[in-house]
Amino acid sequence: MGLLNKLFGEKTEREEKVLPWIPLNDAGQIDYIGQKSGVTAQVIFKHSTRCGISSMVQRQFVKDYNFGEKELDLYYLDILSYRKVSDLVAEKFQLMHESPQLLVIKNGELVAHASHGQVNEVDLQRFV
Repeated sequence: MGLLNKLFGEKTEREEKVLPWIPLNDAGQIDYIGQKSGVTAQVIFKHSTRCGISSMVQRQFVKDYNFGEKELDLYYLDILSYRKVSDLVAEKFQLMHESPQLLVIKNGELVAHASHGQVNEVDLQRFV
C-alpha cells in the first residue's frame, strides 16, 4: 500500500492553511474596525458553526485566500457564540444578518458584502 500511496499522492496528514483571523467577539471592536478601515480594508467573515453551507463556504474561502496580514485585516465572527456582536455589526453597517456572510469595510463604510455561495465571488483584491 505504501507504494500506491506514493504513486497516487495520498497524504497521510492533512495540511491545513491557517488564515490570520482576528476573533471578533466584543462590541467595542466594531468602532475600531470602522476607524482602522481608513488605513486598511477590514474584512468580516460571519460564520455559523452549526451550518453545513457555512462550513463549506468557509473551507473554500480559506483555500482561496491569498493575502498577507498587512494587506487586509480579517475578522472571524462566530455568530452562535457572539450573536449580540453579530446584531451590532448588522446595525452599524445597515445590513441584514445572514450566514455565512462577508463584509468589506473601507473608510468607515460597507463597500462590499455577500452571503452564502456568493461569499467566494467577492474580489478582495479590489480593496487592497
